[in-house]
Amino acid sequence: MATDQEPHAKHQTRKATASGWIGSALEYYDFFIYATAASLIFPQVFFPKSDPKVAIIASLATYGVGYVARPIGAFVLGHWGDTHGRKNVLITCMFLMGFSTMAVGILPTYEQVGLLAPALLVILRLIQGFAVAGEISGASSMILEHAPFGRRGYYSSYTLQGVQAGQILAAAVFLPLAHYMPADAFNAWGWRVPFLLSFVVVIVGYVIRREVDETPAFTEEGSGGKVPKAPVVAAITESWPDMLRVVCCALMNVIPVVTTIFGAAYAVQPGYGIGFEKDVYLWIPVVGNIVAVLVIPYVGNLSDRIGRRPPIIFGALASGLLSFGYLYAISIHNVPLAFAMSLLMWGVVYQGYNAVFPSFYPELFPTRTRVSGMAISQNLGTLVTALLPALFVAVAPPGATNIPMTIGSLTLAICAIAAIAAWSARETYRVHMNDLGDKAAAPVPAGEYERLRAESLAGARMGHA
Repeated sequence: MATDQEPHAKHQTRKATASGWIGSALEYYDFFIYATAASLIFPQVFFPKSDPKVAIIASLATYGVGYVARPIGAFVLGHWGDTHGRKNVLITCMFLMGFSTMAVGILPTYEQVGLLAPALLVILRLIQGFAVAGEISGASSMILEHAPFGRRGYYSSYTLQGVQAGQILAAAVFLPLAHYMPADAFNAWGWRVPFLLSFVVVIVGYVIRREVDETPAFTEEGSGGKVPKAPVVAAITESWPDMLRVVCCALMNVIPVVTTIFGAAYAVQPGYGIGFEKDVYLWIPVVGNIVAVLVIPYVGNLSDRIGRRPPIIFGALASGLLSFGYLYAISIHNVPLAFAMSLLMWGVVYQGYNAVFPSFYPELFPTRTRVSGMAISQNLGTLVTALLPALFVAVAPPGATNIPMTIGSLTLAICAIAAIAAWSARETYRVHMNDLGDKAAAPVPAGEYERLRAESLAGARMGHA
């Protein structure tokens, strides 16, 4: 019987990993084409043209609404994932995200329906933010609970590789249309094409995700009657210290904020007087994501050998320190140095955190509250970082002196909070799946762990995982 079950388990591991990767890529494609459109086209389409400044601010505010909705989605979808299963919540997230994104592509403009246009846009953005809140926690839990012992970090890292790939896909679809189409045609209908392509997102995502079995860990919880009626309440009462740790660790989103939001404003906006070309600066997030896609699996695999905490702590402190160099390079208008520093800080070093948290976070929580605990705490931390661009501009406005030192110091302090939170957590990489979340569980002895991990590696090679 074991020989029949093992190939099936390996097959499900591959399917779960593919489902997590592609689902995250497609959902974050949806999320980030909105961000691109909010900057490029929405101010002219969904808001009054009489005051361009107000239109830009209002358009970017609708982007921020998505982050406000994420904690709400985390409470609801976390509950759903812990009571109805990982597969169920992931399909729900996919349909919510896909159909709300398609709906943006068919919205009437401000000239056609007036204030109803921005109102509908805000509603759809709220649905997007609500949906994406359950994606990473659900996908990470799905992969983690299907992954073989000693390989959870490697397989779970593909969730975040999918997120980075989704951002690349968004740029690959949207930016060529904006660049090559005549401006009138792009403003009239061309911008709608990336949103309508979400129809493909829904079809492809559903076909892949329906083929994945529910995880053995959740199935065992359900058959044993251990599924709580209120997993959110159980997570908060039983695991609040670890939820607080995850909130603090999730502040590491400050690095993408510094790179792509404040860094972009500092480099490009005329008020700061730096004068980077916009098309040059747009390549920083694109190439940074490409580098991250290549680096993430290696860091995930490293976390299976040395633990989850060391890469996170190193990634937090080192990327915080590199932010000084990145901002300094912008301040002296050194484009090659700024590019190199951003790739090192964001594309490489930051992945010490980014590649590992999809295994580290869910390992901190027991199966019965895993999706809720991770989703709520991670999205609360991310919401805080969504407010940081406004804070950074407030403390370092155009005309301020020594901006690299000011913003770099804030960034390093926030990264240090994340590093301390990770250091204070227990190590989880050598704990058996059925003991995860049990603080009394002893790690597998080092020699036994290496043996079990070697067996998993051998099985992966035989199964072409």
